[in-house]
This record gives sequence, C-alpha cells and structure tokens, in this order.
Amino acid sequence: MAERDVTRSRSSAGFAGGAPVRGEVSEGAVEAPSDRGCGAEPPSEVLVAPWVDWARGATRGRRLLEAGTYALTEGAIAAGCRVFAGYPITPATDIAEYMSKRLPQVGGYYMQCEDELAGMHTCAGASLGGLKAMTATSGPGYTLMHDAYGWAITNEIPLVVVDAMRVGPISGITGAPGQGEFYVARYATHGGNFETIVLSPSSVQEAFWLTIDAFNLSERFRTPVTILTDQVISDMWEDLFVPDDYDALDFVIPRKANLMMPFFPVGSADLDVPANIVGLGTGVCVSAYTHTEEGYDIEEMEAQWAQTYRLVNKIRHHRAELTRYETVGVDDAEVIAVAYGANARTVKTGVLESRRRGIRAGFVRLITLWPFLDELFERDVPYVVCELNYDGQLVREVMRAAPDKRKVHFMGKSAELHTVAEVVAGLEGVTRAGRLPELPYIWTEVR
Repeated sequence: MAERDVTRSRSSAGFAGGAPVRGEVSEGAVEAPSDRGCGAEPPSEVLVAPWVDWARGATRGRRLLEAGTYALTEGAIAAGCRVFAGYPITPATDIAEYMSKRLPQVGGYYMQCEDELAGMHTCAGASLGGLKAMTATSGPGYTLMHDAYGWAITNEIPLVVVDAMRVGPISGITGAPGQGEFYVARYATHGGNFETIVLSPSSVQEAFWLTIDAFNLSERFRTPVTILTDQVISDMWEDLFVPDDYDALDFVIPRKANLMMPFFPVGSADLDVPANIVGLGTGVCVSAYTHTEEGYDIEEMEAQWAQTYRLVNKIRHHRAELTRYETVGVDDAEVIAVAYGANARTVKTGVLESRRRGIRAGFVRLITLWPFLDELFERDVPYVVCELNYDGQLVREVMRAAPDKRKVHFMGKSAELHTVAEVVAGLEGVTRAGRLPELPYIWTEVR
C-alpha cells in the first residue's frame, strides 16, 4: 500500500471534493522501542480519513482535557447540529447533559423525550424541518430506535445517531465496554433492502473530527449515520484540540433544501442531493411505505425495485467516499491483528511489542465499520480478530472477506479491553503454533 507524507500533500478540495486523504498517522500512535526485532526501520503507519487534512488546517483553537462525550458534543455543534432529542442512558447521558447547555448558546434546541424511540422520531422531524439533528444512546436504547431508524432510511432523512456500547445482553454492565452492536448497526431496522453507514472512533480527539464527518456523510448520502463508540471512549478524558471558530471550518457541509421534484430520486444512486423539507409549499410526503418520487404510498414491484436500488446503491456505488481506516506494518506482516474502537488502542500496542520481539505483526483498525472494507483483508496471512464480545461478530466479516477463513482467529473478550500481554500471546501462538493459546476470559470459538 502506497503512503504519502501528509505534511507535504493536501487534497485541493478537502473532503467535499473527493475521497478521504491518506497519510502517515501521528495522533495516538505508540512508539515501539528502538531495539525492534523486525529491523531498524519502524513499521509503516497509514491513516486514511478526511480529518488528516482537517486537523492540519485547523491551527487556531483551545487544547483541553475533556471526555469523549464532550468531544462528540462539540463535534456535533461544529458540524452545525442544532437539535438534540433523546433519553438518558449510561454511558451516553453526558452527551445529553452537554447538549442541554451548549445548544441554547448557539440558537439550538434540546429536548428530553419519554424514550429513545421518541428521541429518534423527534430528530428525524427536526431534520425534515431543515435543522441538523443528533441523538445519543447505548445498546438498550439503540434497539428501541429501530422502527424510527427504518423510517429515516426510507425517507432519506439526514441525522446522526451515537451508540455508546456497553456490555450486554440487555442492560449488562453499565460501566464496562462492549462491542455487541456491530451487526445491529448494520441491520438497524426490519425489512432489509437498505445499506447503512457506521463509523467508530478510537480516541477523544478522533471522536470530535469523526462526528463532523458523520454529519457530512449524512448530508451527502441523505441517510442516518451511526457513530458506534463504546464506554471507554465515551467516559475517557484525554487531550482534545477544539478549533476557535466553527463557522470558519470550510469542510463542514451545510444543510441545503430540496424544494422541487423529484423529492426521492428512486432508481438513481446520485450523491449530494439536497435534503427534503416538509413545508415551504413543497408538498413532499414522508411515508413509511414504498413510495413514489413524491413520497406517496404505492404497492407496485417496479416502485419497490426503484426505491431499493437507491437505498442500496447510493452507498454501494460510492464506497470510496466512505473508506476510513488505520494500518500498521501490514506490508510485511506474517500475521495481522484486527480491532476497532477503544480496544484497538491496546491491540495496536500489542502489535508493536510483538514486532519488537521478532514477530512481523501487522495491525488493521477499522474506522468505517459499514459498509465493510473487504479490500483490507486481501492478504493470505493469518488474522487475529480482537473484539469485545464472546459471540464473534467482526470476526465473521473478516472470515468472509479473507482468502482463507481457516486462517482467521477469534479473540473475544467482554467488559475489559484486551491487555497488551494477551495480544502478544495471541500473535505469538498463531505465528509459532498456528493457533491461539488458552487464556483466561478469552473466547476463541466461532460457530
């Protein structure tokens, strides 16, 4: 994979004009010791994300010690969010609290609803009224939103949903991290016939930039975008840079209104179609049923085909615009560890420690979870998938995408991040014995 030094390259049009920028990663990188066992040169590190360019251009601002929930809130405000509606739930409650303070300061509106379903519907209604909107919850509330999520997908309503995952099933452990909604976020409502966009940050700083990105994508693709974060990233306090002037961020995509037919360009996969507005004499209808270009119900196969074509292919045909990931040392790797979210932090450190010990380990961190980035798993080497659940979710997609699913190994854990020692032991076991060692509280079976 080719690399570029981001200090010498810049996308001429920013995110709005093209695909994300590829560059060398520095934020959150862990330096391996100087006595690397795999050679004197450090492993190649690549971060593909639009905020590589954004962060370099935003030089004036404040540096704070703040929580991930604060970063998610400020990222939303910076992106132009002016409505938040939701119901409190750990570990996402602080987002609601921050929003209740911040939105009135910028002319926005905060609403605490009777439940998560009402919060999602309220945000969808606010978006149809012309305002950018966001809601936030955890796993139990996320599942309650799914009828409204499907309505928003079908009616192409831009909005952002934060799911701060915790241990499950059901209420689980409120103060411990989990990664149990990987598939729930993909299949976020019943009925099928749609694609979803799901992103996941691994630091407080990235949570800020990624939230702006999520709003941009929701506008461009006219769809809800889920930020799948977790308890660690939400509650953790870290160094955070916040730009001084949000109005000066020229990469933020503003809300535009579609005031004429076709309101729903069924049969088309076009991007950057302005969002529909209810009112202003448009006459648009927002129906829960298969609909015409005006939004009115229709029960014909041709209409169902045309609607599904749009909902699926506006995402599938533009996957390059959705590609975000981080890699370390994959070019020469004999084994590759895979992770996302907070768990990726310790997994990455374990990879660097393994390289110091002489194992040519690589690392893949998925930022875009859906649509799934199959192209990152084309190398015919063993993969060790580290995720915070025992049933195995991400690992199944890696098995599907990799050349040989027998070489894909599962290291499931729950309620705690993988330790560096566990990651090193897993990589050593797969490299030297062809299997994972038995470790306490690590689940390896996938069926």
